[in-house]
Amino acid sequence: MIDYSPLWETMKSRNISTYQLIEKHHFGKATIHKLRHNENVTVVTLERLCQILHCEVSDIVKLS
Repeated sequence: MIDYSPLWETMKSRNISTYQLIEKHHFGKATIHKLRHNENVTVVTLERLCQILHCEVSDIVKLS
């Protein structure tokens, strides 16, 4: 199972909010909902998050 809990910790440490993802980086509210509920998102979405947060995929996703 995919777990995005590391994403929220990484966002907090980088001072990036979900509001900023939506308004500044043009993420859809549905994408944020999927991330919050550990649902599937595209690899492109993960790549964009890594670029924004200057991190690796392992900093935003863990398999449980």
